[in-house]
Amino acid sequence: MRARLVVFPIKGKNWCFSRSIDQSVSESTAANTPSSVKELWKRMSSNSKPLNANAELLVDFISNKMDKAWMGLEKAPEGSFKNKLHGLGLLLLARVKPSEILLKSITKDVSNVHITYPSSLNAWLVRRRLRQIALRGTVIHRKYFYGSFRCFH
Repeated sequence: MRARLVVFPIKGKNWCFSRSIDQSVSESTAANTPSSVKELWKRMSSNSKPLNANAELLVDFISNKMDKAWMGLEKAPEGSFKNKLHGLGLLLLARVKPSEILLKSITKDVSNVHITYPSSLNAWLVRRRLRQIALRGTVIHRKYFYGSFRCFH
């Protein structure tokens, strides 16, 4: 699967990133994930796949459930508890860096990424900036992963 990434600098180290969304691909992955816990259990117990494949299936199942719940909160009537909960969720999501959202939106199914950027920029600079963002994210997540693990130990 291919993805298209549009990149351009705004000011200094601030860059704008946008990824094109292929609706047919997202629908096909949603159709592949189980819709109920019973179906999930059947797939996980009947598969002779390795543990990481079952873990991905579980993550996809939970992600789809959360997406459907979030859409339900979006459609809640004004002033209801669900609407207030949606507002709180938006406030929390506003704290997430846009680069994190971009990297999360590129799934493992993507084998080829086409990067579009202004011709006045050097290709090496654009690739370097994307690499730096990805590496910085892995360092931050590793740090917080170990920190959260130490809290439970």
